[in-house]
Amino acid sequence: MVFKEYEDPSELKRLQELSETVLAEFDRVCRELDIPYFAYAGTALGAVRHGGFIPWDDDIDVAMPRDAYERFLANAPALLDERFEVANTRTEPDFTSPYSYLTLKGTCCIPDFYRACPYKKPISIDVFPFDKVSNDPAVRKRQMRGTWLWGRLMFLRATPEPYLAFDGVKRTLVLAICRCAHGLLKLLGQTPRKLQRRWDAAARLAEHEDSDILADFSDRFPLAWSAREDELFPTVDMTFDSIIVKMPRAWDALLTRSYGDYRELPPIEQRKNHHPHRLDFGPYGKEA
Repeated sequence: MVFKEYEDPSELKRLQELSETVLAEFDRVCRELDIPYFAYAGTALGAVRHGGFIPWDDDIDVAMPRDAYERFLANAPALLDERFEVANTRTEPDFTSPYSYLTLKGTCCIPDFYRACPYKKPISIDVFPFDKVSNDPAVRKRQMRGTWLWGRLMFLRATPEPYLAFDGVKRTLVLAICRCAHGLLKLLGQTPRKLQRRWDAAARLAEHEDSDILADFSDRFPLAWSAREDELFPTVDMTFDSIIVKMPRAWDALLTRSYGDYRELPPIEQRKNHHPHRLDFGPYGKEA
């Protein structure tokens, strides 16, 4: 993921506003279903440091323990306003990620790195399951290796030409390898749904262990945002722009562990966003 400025700042502002609309609906449904969740990663950082969005950020991340995640997927669709829907490999055959989106229907927000994917991503928020981290080092290694492998194969199955931030001979070679891998996965009948099941099995290896450490195994470094359950819950409410969201109980410790001196703004070269290859606000236009 790299940082790229929006040529039209009003587009970023409108994208943030509509993403916050999705977050408000997510929070409403979770509170109605008594499903625990927490603002995650840059969304948690933005809530603390900026009282909402990081000024250059363009996505929202939330997370919940695996059992809560499965309850959300099973029960939320019946309660969602008709403007919203849940998307994942269970609902979309060409879905690209091992977690879920809560999407705003009738919109389009395809990041540069998803531009060749058949699935056309709407404006959405990312909903991550946090799975137990095994107490056994050997099982923990299997969790990390398995989720890394199946997650990358899911992406290669979704597109033969992933976005690459480099050119030249290296780009040509990497794209050739990706095309071959994509074709082989199709030839072997490996659909995103099948690969998702393998990813889930690896992530949930410690599901029945007496472990109180949870982590996002879709992350390249799952242990970087791992946390004890008592650091996450009970959550606390915090302002995020015009709404209230749930934050991990020990948000300061978690942010410090992940970002260091998180109240210092990073230099431009260390900033990240998901600059869209295609952005369409659909019926919501560019104005609030």
